[in-house]
Amino acid sequence: MNYAQAVVLAIVEGLTEFLPVSSTGHMIIASSVMGIAQESYTKTFTVAIQFGAILSVVLLYWKKFLPQGSDWAGMIRFYRRLIIAFIPAVIFGLLLKKYIDQLLENVIVVAVALLVGGIIFLFLDKWFKAAEERGEPELTNDGKAFRIGFFQVLAMVPGVSRSAATIIGGLTQGLNKKAAAEFSFFLAVPTMFAATVKDLWDFHHEGGGFTGDQLPVLVVGNLVAFVVAVLAIRSFIGYLTKHGFRVFGYYRILVGLAILVLHFLGIDLQMF
Repeated sequence: MNYAQAVVLAIVEGLTEFLPVSSTGHMIIASSVMGIAQESYTKTFTVAIQFGAILSVVLLYWKKFLPQGSDWAGMIRFYRRLIIAFIPAVIFGLLLKKYIDQLLENVIVVAVALLVGGIIFLFLDKWFKAAEERGEPELTNDGKAFRIGFFQVLAMVPGVSRSAATIIGGLTQGLNKKAAAEFSFFLAVPTMFAATVKDLWDFHHEGGGFTGDQLPVLVVGNLVAFVVAVLAIRSFIGYLTKHGFRVFGYYRILVGLAILVLHFLGIDLQMF
C-alpha cells in the first residue's frame, strides 16, 4: 500500500465511519478499485486508522469526556452508560466472531444490508416524527443505554452500519435525532478502540510487525482519518437536524446496487 492509497482509504474511513452509510461497504469498493493486495498489514491498516476517527469524537466532545468543575457524578454517569451500552457488543462479538468473519467475506450480505437499511431510512423521519418533536436532548437512563447497545449488535452484520444501528436505537429510546447521533458517536469510542486494540494484538500475536516503511503510512492514515472525521461529524449533525435521514437512504440504496452490479459483472470485490 502506498501513501496515495492510504490517504484515499483514510478519507473513506473518516467520511463514512460516523455516517449511517456503512464504512465496510465503502472500504470494499475503494480497496477493490485501487487493487490493494489482501494481506495482514492492509487489513490491520483499515482497522487501525479507526483510532484517528475516535480522536475526532474526543476532540469535538471533550467536555463530555472530561469532568467539568466539580461535576464528577455527571462524568461517572456518562462513562457508566457508555460501558453499559458497550457490553452487548462485547458478549455477542465473542460468541459470534466466527460467523461474523464469514459474513465479512460475503459482499452480497453487505449489499443486501445496505439496500434494506436504505429502504428503512426512507421512512425514519416519518416513523420518529413524534420522537423528534418531544425527544430527549440526552440519554438519561441506564436501561435505555443497554437497549441501544443491542442495536449496535445488529451492526456486526457487515453493511448494516454501526452508526445507523445505534442512531435508530437511540430514536427508539426517545432521543431526538441530534442526541441519538451524538450518543452513537460516544459509543463508537469504546467500541472502535476495543476493535483496534484487538486487531493490533492479533496482528502482533500472529508474528506481524510494522516495517520502517509501513509505520509512517499508518501514521498518515490516522491523521487524515482524524481531520476528515472532524469535518464529517460537524457536517452530519447540522444536516441531520435540518433535513433528516432520507438522503442517506437513497445513498445506501445506490451503493448497495453498485456493489451488486460490480459483483455480477465479475469484478472481484473482497473485504480485506
